[in-house]
Amino acid sequence: MPSARSSREARRQALEEARRAQARRRQRLRLAAWGGAVVVLAGAGAGLGLGLAGSGSGSGSALPGGSPVAGTGAAGSTEPLSALGALTAAPAPGSLGPERVPVPPVPVLATPSAATAGQAIDGIGCSASEQTLFHIHTHLTIFVDGKQQQVPAGIGIPGAVAAPTQAGPFVGSGRCFYWLHTHAGDGIIHIESPVKRAYTLGDFFDEWRQPLGPDQAGPARGKVTVIVNGRVFTGNPRDAPLGSRENLQLDVGTPLIAPETIDWTITGL
Repeated sequence: MPSARSSREARRQALEEARRAQARRRQRLRLAAWGGAVVVLAGAGAGLGLGLAGSGSGSGSALPGGSPVAGTGAAGSTEPLSALGALTAAPAPGSLGPERVPVPPVPVLATPSAATAGQAIDGIGCSASEQTLFHIHTHLTIFVDGKQQQVPAGIGIPGAVAAPTQAGPFVGSGRCFYWLHTHAGDGIIHIESPVKRAYTLGDFFDEWRQPLGPDQAGPARGKVTVIVNGRVFTGNPRDAPLGSRENLQLDVGTPLIAPETIDWTITGL
């Protein structure tokens, strides 16, 4: 039997290797993002600009950089949060996970589907490595009848392999990476794409292989209320845009929960 000291050393080495792997990945992403930015600037005069492409789930409105449109648009409009009336206070957020975002200690809404095996979904491919020409992050929180449900790690990463870290498991590898995916159970959706286009919540749920509409989100049924950056999105939930450093919340049924926000400044995302 291994000694307690050797077991601690093995755990320390595993944690250190996970940290090194994350550092290498972040460095690759920074280098790729810089290279991608140069390509975009070089092609601006040729009309490469936004290069928006259509999506099988609708044309969510987005500003350059992925920020959601606050006013009216083809995909929907927003209203003040006060339109919802009294809201229930949000629960304690949970401990910080490997991306320095709270991981709620609750059941998952639905596990990633084994049927998502690398085929294109809504025009979204599954690449051998993460793409960074268009690289933003959205935080998704889900409540069902007032109870929080976790958005699991490994959505959009077929054959996901999780590495242990001191702050919890982190999915850093798999057979391929869809351009929308999750690395941890913290609700962070990574949008890492070789094209700059509008992505929507419907695209993400299609990768998840879960239904989404005005009266259903995954296996949960009831009226779906969408809150985007503290405003009520009035269109079809599928059309809610995924924006940069966006706080996006789904409430299925009632009571409705006051929107959660995260401190993006400490995440490095």
